[in-house]
Amino acid sequence: MSETEARPAAGIRTTIDDGRTAIGIELGSTRIKAVLTGPDHAAIAVGTHDWENQFVDRTWTYSLDAVWAGLRDCFASLAEDVRRKYGTELRTTGALGVSAMMHGYLAFDADGELLTPFRTWRNTNTGDASEALSELFGHNIPHRWSIAHLYQAVLNGEEHIARLSTINTLAGYVHWQLTGERVLGVGDASGMFPIDVATGGYDTRMLAQFDELAAGRVPRKLAELLPAVLPAGEPAGTLTEAGARLLDPSGVLQPGAALCPPEGDAGTGMVATNSVARRTGNVSAGTSIFAMIVLENELSRVHPEIDLVTTPAGDLVAMVHCNNGASELNSWAGLFAEFTTALGVDVDTNKIFETLFRAALSGAPDGGGLMAFNNLSGEPITKLHEGRPLFFRVPGSSLDLATFMRTQLYAALATLRIGMDVLQKEESVKLDRMFAHGGLFKTEGVAQNLLAAAINTPVSVGDLAAEGGAWGIAVLAGFVRDRQPGQSLDDFLTSAVFAGAQLDTAEPDPADVAGFTAFMQRYVAALPVQQAAVDNS
Repeated sequence: MSETEARPAAGIRTTIDDGRTAIGIELGSTRIKAVLTGPDHAAIAVGTHDWENQFVDRTWTYSLDAVWAGLRDCFASLAEDVRRKYGTELRTTGALGVSAMMHGYLAFDADGELLTPFRTWRNTNTGDASEALSELFGHNIPHRWSIAHLYQAVLNGEEHIARLSTINTLAGYVHWQLTGERVLGVGDASGMFPIDVATGGYDTRMLAQFDELAAGRVPRKLAELLPAVLPAGEPAGTLTEAGARLLDPSGVLQPGAALCPPEGDAGTGMVATNSVARRTGNVSAGTSIFAMIVLENELSRVHPEIDLVTTPAGDLVAMVHCNNGASELNSWAGLFAEFTTALGVDVDTNKIFETLFRAALSGAPDGGGLMAFNNLSGEPITKLHEGRPLFFRVPGSSLDLATFMRTQLYAALATLRIGMDVLQKEESVKLDRMFAHGGLFKTEGVAQNLLAAAINTPVSVGDLAAEGGAWGIAVLAGFVRDRQPGQSLDDFLTSAVFAGAQLDTAEPDPADVAGFTAFMQRYVAALPVQQAAVDNS
């Protein structure tokens, strides 16, 4: 039990009334979540709002109306949790932070009007731009990065480019509206354009190269289009009266809270798992799945499977990003839930997930001749431009629940394994510890154990990361408020946030390691089947 949990409700109420709290809000792919933390950084209240992206005109998007409706509902949910638990109103907070899904493209004119629907990280229609920029810079530019979306729009001759004044990520946009400050945390900025880790800002050589490439086709210099970059711990503005009303139209929430630099979900995941130090890493698994490894040295060469981004403090990170994570697993669980309902059996959804996941532990270690692809959208690591979820098996294989579920979990980890092999086998990157968080790991000892086998590395999970990136950005907001002179983010997390934190660590099981390796050999061999499904349906 944390210090905050042990404290009487009356004491927490005083803490809330005095504003000795921090609020973290994260706009994830399927949920907007808000977490209120106390002085010891433990969560004391939570609010949520569920939402989904739309596939409109072959583009994955969310409307800005949905963004603000979701934020208001999420904040109202947080305020209601405060009233219910502590009998008081959420009138103020000492610090606030905003996080959201990384990358993507939000383009605005000089009046701040959106020029084209938000293009999320999930879109993979920027292949020409990605390839051209990667070659120009000598630096991998993934499909989902903001600069790839911008240049693809240039290549496509899109009308909105002539009126372009600024571009941003979702977190940067929301922060801008709450504070009036057009700034971005360095971790999120590194998903817009390459960062020079020596200076902590955008790479000036590459900025100049892009300006020369786009001369006459983009109305402003790229540096003028991009938000300013700030590292963790730097103040990034205050909540304005207009910003407070955007979150809370009721008028209860007061302006004045200090905001930290807005960050992407990858950066807040690193904070939530205390993996910002070199030779540490984390895996986040939700709608997408990705690994973040803090590097000791630069990689020897460019790898298309590896993104080079940064921690919220600006240290170099190798990112293995897979567009497809647990969504297909959720669909199968929904099918089983529908079956139980048809039988007249009322079973809690969480129980269904737990039962299915635990069944996977007794499945055939190599997948037993079963094969699955979880691709709902394109997957650049496997050069798949669109997604087609598939399940098939060879004649003579046994279609049992345990092996079926193991195969589905393996499919969720397969593309991650391809990228991790590049780091561990080709670049000899060493890891002291790997942390895991996200919905995939809620069932204790299942996905955690299989991930340990997939990357042949011990994997730890901990209670503090249970609230995910929303808690991570609340911690970053607290860092702005509580930072000691010269204190690093790593030291702050270790000494002030995670001191005494309990971790559960799973060691890789040799039989599962061998089984996953055998599954991967069949998975890679079957990739043409996945491509054929895209080409013929």
